[in-house]
Amino acid sequence: MLNLPNFLASIRIVLAPLMFWVILNPEIFIDNSFDITWNYYFASLLFVLASITDFFDGYIAREWNQMTLLGAILDPLADKMLTLAAFLGLMIMGEASVWAVYIIIVRELFITGIRTVAVSKGISVKASWAGKVKTVAQMIAIGFLLMRWPLGDALLWFAVFLTVYSAFEYLRGFQKALLKDEIS
Repeated sequence: MLNLPNFLASIRIVLAPLMFWVILNPEIFIDNSFDITWNYYFASLLFVLASITDFFDGYIAREWNQMTLLGAILDPLADKMLTLAAFLGLMIMGEASVWAVYIIIVRELFITGIRTVAVSKGISVKASWAGKVKTVAQMIAIGFLLMRWPLGDALLWFAVFLTVYSAFEYLRGFQKALLKDEIS
């Protein structure tokens, strides 16, 4: 069902590769007599617009009771496409640590694996508070890195710390759910 929250997630899915392309092609601005900073501004604008859809699709889905199976698939997919497009683009352009991006990607794959196993066992592993804070920290780090602002690297490594911490929380929650399921 294509409701408003799913439509907003779909917009994020479209904006992610567009932002990735803009990050990787700064010459579009330079070749048209614009300063390179316009590339940073435009990539950041796309990222902010996509991030806003992330907030509103979740809010609307909960408040208007429009949560769907399609939305449960699209929302995390769109989130991962957006953050990974930004991190990979920044890494390729030499603006983000390869190790930081690697750790973030591995965590995302690991948690996706846990969620897949959980769903197959009928277990719901909800996003934890640490997972939500991790997402916000990653988005702030991406914004700083896209704009080439000071502290971008420090914020990236802080986001990596939260990324690893939230993975342990997910794992602990999954483990508790498995034990609870075995006891029942």
